[in-house]
Amino acid sequence: MKKRIALLITLMMVLTGSVAPAETQISVSGTGETTVSADTAVISLGVNARNKDVLKAQQAVNETIAAIRKALIEQGIREENINTELINIYALYDYSGDQEQLAAYSASSTLAIKVTDMQSVGALIDTAFAAGANTLNGVSFSASDTDEAKAEAIKKAVENAKKKAEILAEAGGLKITGIRTISENSVRSYENSVGNVYAKGMDMMASEEAPGTVVQSARLVVSADVSITFSAE
Repeated sequence: MKKRIALLITLMMVLTGSVAPAETQISVSGTGETTVSADTAVISLGVNARNKDVLKAQQAVNETIAAIRKALIEQGIREENINTELINIYALYDYSGDQEQLAAYSASSTLAIKVTDMQSVGALIDTAFAAGANTLNGVSFSASDTDEAKAEAIKKAVENAKKKAEILAEAGGLKITGIRTISENSVRSYENSVGNVYAKGMDMMASEEAPGTVVQSARLVVSADVSITFSAE
């Protein structure tokens, strides 16, 4: 008897339209960005030498690297912040004749120099070149603390997603009523390094009157990406 009553009630609800319609959902993604000042720089520079005698080429590089290290330490850089990044030796061949001939050996060594005084980066590059460096691969920047910037980027990403959902809901004649799911897809930081470094030409390095290398104060971009599913009616 109870089963029959329950069945009748369910049938009446269906016939009268009392069963709640399926909830409408709107899924969107949002992005947010903020910036933070870099407080650490890593300078990548070194020396390249060529000689028909491979040992002499390597010796020339080693001597110059030692001179660069000494000059940097004299400028206040701690020895543990000057690390070997790359060592390379390879043969150069002359193909102008009927047979290839060994022309010389190219030896190179690159240092990674960690700097926490942003104002000294350009001067340290000049110091290294004055000591014999002849290659500059670039300067990378980072920030020791990005937690606050990451939180701000996530908030902006959520706001961006909410605006998108509201636009979609309005276009569909709906209204946002709540959030069903929310997830963080990624939070990352990267350099906005356009124009950070202006290096002098190699022919200017020997000139005492040439202006020093200029390194702009770097700003890092912190970006966040989220996915949110909103309920709507």
